[in-house]
Amino acid sequence: MKLFDVYPLYDVTPVRAKDVYVYDAEGTEYLDLYGGHAVISIGHGHPHYVQKIKEQLDQIGFYSNAIQNPLQQQLADAIGHQSCCHDYQLFLCSSGAEAIENALKLASFHTNKKRILAFKNAFHGRTSAAVAATDNPKINAPLNQQQEVTFLAFNDSNALESELKKGDVCAVIFEAIQGVGGLDEPSESFIYDMERLCKQYEACLIADEVQSGFGRSGTFFAYQKYKIEPHIVTMAKGMGNGFPIGGILVHPSIEAQYGMLGTTFGGNHLACAASVAVLDVLEEEKLQSRASELEPYFVAQAKNIPEIKKIKGRGLMLGLEFDFEVGPLRKTLIYDKKIFTGGSSNKNLLRILPPLTVQKKHIDYFFTSLKVALKEHSN
Repeated sequence: MKLFDVYPLYDVTPVRAKDVYVYDAEGTEYLDLYGGHAVISIGHGHPHYVQKIKEQLDQIGFYSNAIQNPLQQQLADAIGHQSCCHDYQLFLCSSGAEAIENALKLASFHTNKKRILAFKNAFHGRTSAAVAATDNPKINAPLNQQQEVTFLAFNDSNALESELKKGDVCAVIFEAIQGVGGLDEPSESFIYDMERLCKQYEACLIADEVQSGFGRSGTFFAYQKYKIEPHIVTMAKGMGNGFPIGGILVHPSIEAQYGMLGTTFGGNHLACAASVAVLDVLEEEKLQSRASELEPYFVAQAKNIPEIKKIKGRGLMLGLEFDFEVGPLRKTLIYDKKIFTGGSSNKNLLRILPPLTVQKKHIDYFFTSLKVALKEHSN
């Protein structure tokens, strides 16, 4: 049987990984500054993480959501403690796209409306309503296009209010730092306008933290740079450090009803154990603070390279924008310099999403290698 060929792949086959490095079958070491799309938060194979998953597997790995699972409450308490979202409610699922689907469905239930407002260059997933709210027609099938979604530009409060005034909007969904879209951020004033207008016109404000959450931006959630309270917060990726898990935080103003949301695998014992272990390490090793502290170090190094035209992002969710497409540069970095980096829908942007355990010496090595690679490309 063949694999369904939907992924353009680099010719690298990792077979082992440790902290910020991955290794192929020949033992070649690669510096991972992409974390598998910002998934690896506490480093590959962290001993505490591995131990907790093994211990849980020796007890019980899975049962459905028909029984009591105290690990779910343990995870809820840990997320509440570190995010300070104590009053929110937790619903668990298995991926970022599933988190988005549940967030949009819940917003529609809560408001009894169905149109979604999203933003240009947004990426929220590849399934049903999630991909409909993603600003990329190439990955939207006719089935997805049945969803009612309007795309707006960031920072246009008048356009936002004009759409909300129509009275049919269930949700405004935004990324405080756009991921695949290229690390653009809404302005502070627009963030506050979104919150105010959603309250005024009875729409749910959804903060998509699937990529930026769990400390990557230097705050637990990227939206927490501002003093707002979204109705729903989505999360995944760094939440499990590679173990499939996702979830939504639900504002106390939204009331739960039996059957309105559901999942077979979400919140299973192994997934909860993995995520609790991630939170243990984030707190014990102060990785959220490290993300915040390493940002200015990274930015200072980047400013010394004239080819870099713009530095984008926050914490360890960063991007370097050039005046040329970075595809060939990424190939040089991975094949010649042995460094994983990321791209985006902005073809001139190199994305840097390392494990939060990354150190200054790794950043130094990256910039030394980048300078050599840029010189080679200019010849």
